[in-house]
Amino acid sequence: MACPARGAIYSPGLGIGCMKIVLVTDAWHPQVNGVVTTLVELVQQLQGLGHEVHVIHPGQFRTRPCPGYSGIDLAVRPAASLGRAMDAIKPDAIHLATEGPLGWAARGYCLRHKLAFTTAFHTRFPEILNAAVRVPLAWGYALFRHFHRPSSGIMVPTQGVLQMLERRGFRNLRQWTHGVDTQAFPFQGEASPSPLVGALAHPVSLYVGRVSYEKNIESFLQIRMPGTKIVCGVGPLEQRLKERYPEVRWVGLLDRQSLAALYACADVFVFPSRSETFGLVMLEAMSCGTPVAAFPVDGPLEVLGALDPQGVRGGVLHEDLLSACQAALAVPRHEARRRALDFTWANATKLFVQHLVPARSDGLLHLMSVT
Repeated sequence: MACPARGAIYSPGLGIGCMKIVLVTDAWHPQVNGVVTTLVELVQQLQGLGHEVHVIHPGQFRTRPCPGYSGIDLAVRPAASLGRAMDAIKPDAIHLATEGPLGWAARGYCLRHKLAFTTAFHTRFPEILNAAVRVPLAWGYALFRHFHRPSSGIMVPTQGVLQMLERRGFRNLRQWTHGVDTQAFPFQGEASPSPLVGALAHPVSLYVGRVSYEKNIESFLQIRMPGTKIVCGVGPLEQRLKERYPEVRWVGLLDRQSLAALYACADVFVFPSRSETFGLVMLEAMSCGTPVAAFPVDGPLEVLGALDPQGVRGGVLHEDLLSACQAALAVPRHEARRRALDFTWANATKLFVQHLVPARSDGLLHLMSVT
């Protein structure tokens, strides 16, 4: 799609043209997590709309592993190289997706050059730091509040997270939902065997995600659920939990096609996290028809929510995870799929673009001249 109006920025009532967008992120391939999935889908959607998207990510810099969090590499002293890249691009809009070294470097660049930017709150890192190395929550949120303070709009994935951040003193918050690729995760009307795991005792209970501190995965591993439990993912707690729960099927990382087949073979998808900002894997599971069992906390409340007017909900929320799992087994698979269809990347991308701001103060004047 050709870009008809270079430099045009969306503003309510003024319309939209194509933009040169810089997306700065510390989470990108080869990392495997919900933030990476979200950003890759977002970039593809933006490009499909004709926007010119420049992703600044750790693979463009010298990196070192994140302490205590294997599988995540962070850029080392990226400020100078990032500045040269930003000088060359001259973006119309700037979005800082993460609060890592690249996010901080881009924040500094924008402040020095008096450029406006938006940010996002994808992950509750203060909780991760608290669980991993006992950094007090108040300290973590104070640091993040400082990071986001100059942002012209902090995009958050749920109303619950927005309210939590408001209580902690964050301002300029903007709700921004996520989506799911329903073609990549096709519907299966009944749990179907996967060649990856072979014949299994039913019911099959599945967890997909990082095997790490903040995921509360042992709440799933400890429940006395009959049948088979499967864990798909890697992380810093993987080896310890494998040794403690040898009866669980541990399948590691999978490509998207294999992951879709794994979702389709499960009778229930179990989401034990209490600190998730959204939980994209729930949408992927429901897209395949697999109902979700989860605690009634922010991410699941947004994804499953209250019953809609047609009585459709993709799973069960309960403070007792075993009760949630048992009840979710009775949720028809077509209802799980219908709930997933409410979340599209097209709508998520439209909302993202609405929240962007002109990087330069003359952006709106330029917009008015081209619209």
